[in-house]
Amino acid sequence: MKNILVTGGLGYIGSHTVVALQQAEYKVVIIDDLSNADESFLDKIETITGLKPKFHLIDLKDAETVNQFFKEEKIDGIIHFAAYKAVGESVQKPLMYYRNNLLGLINLLEAMTVFNIDHFIFSSSCTVYGQADEMPIHEKTPLKRPEAPYGKTKHMGEEIISDFVQAENKNAIALRYFNPVGAHASSLIGEIPKGIPNNLLPYISQTAAGIRESLGVFGADYETRDGTAIRDYIDVNDLADAHVKALNRLLSKENESNLEYFNLGSGTGSTVLEMIQAFEKANNLKINYTIQPRREGDIQEAYADFTLAKNKLGWEPKTPLETSMKATWEFQKNL
Repeated sequence: MKNILVTGGLGYIGSHTVVALQQAEYKVVIIDDLSNADESFLDKIETITGLKPKFHLIDLKDAETVNQFFKEEKIDGIIHFAAYKAVGESVQKPLMYYRNNLLGLINLLEAMTVFNIDHFIFSSSCTVYGQADEMPIHEKTPLKRPEAPYGKTKHMGEEIISDFVQAENKNAIALRYFNPVGAHASSLIGEIPKGIPNNLLPYISQTAAGIRESLGVFGADYETRDGTAIRDYIDVNDLADAHVKALNRLLSKENESNLEYFNLGSGTGSTVLEMIQAFEKANNLKINYTIQPRREGDIQEAYADFTLAKNKLGWEPKTPLETSMKATWEFQKNL
């Protein structure tokens, strides 16, 4: 069995990917600093898969502790999720984002050289495209300067990895995903944001549950079909599946270059109001919402062309939006 390190493995996408990896018979070791995760997810992962992954409470910014980890654990590949991810917060606290998201990445890459690890998967983002001129977005769409520091850390991260794999002859895949939604079918793991949610669907579900008085819709004056911003919403279980397929590609040496990029999205865009309506319809609920001014750092529209992932990874989205909406609400009720 290959030993795979998943950083941020108790977070939203990380925990679902750990489940998928264990079900694909990989041995998983998790690093997480629990800044935006819950240690109870370890037991929940064990309930789902029958296996409890090893867990290390580590801050990746601490290079000495990171190196000590690799002295103790034999690792065959790394999937790197651990990062701060809130667009709005990154505008308010840029240095916190640059320090955390870039220093942690650099410490991991340096450890790869010292401990002879060849395979790395990077949790990237569609934010690297900025506001693209044409839709859908494909991997050859020109990268634009991202609007917010969060997106800039993802763009810089890709640049750092590109230089690193060329210099050290390592192999990496950057998965640029769009907007993750949904929860595991067990209702045991899903997205639990700390504080006020920055992502749309947990904000909707918390409003439905009465935790939030109303949902703020940021901007209704965009040049879209109903004035609200358009995003591509992709189920988190489909994302987890893509990470397993990307790892298989690297370990079987099927990659065609030292660094490959793949878009992960549903291929269609939904407006904020359409998402609210879809949640209401799927769960027979009404959501209280108010129109707010546009949020700094947000773009008007983004949705993916996932053809390359389909052709090279053998991956495509399988989960209907309605299923994601129902799973989100079941998870919310289960909390």
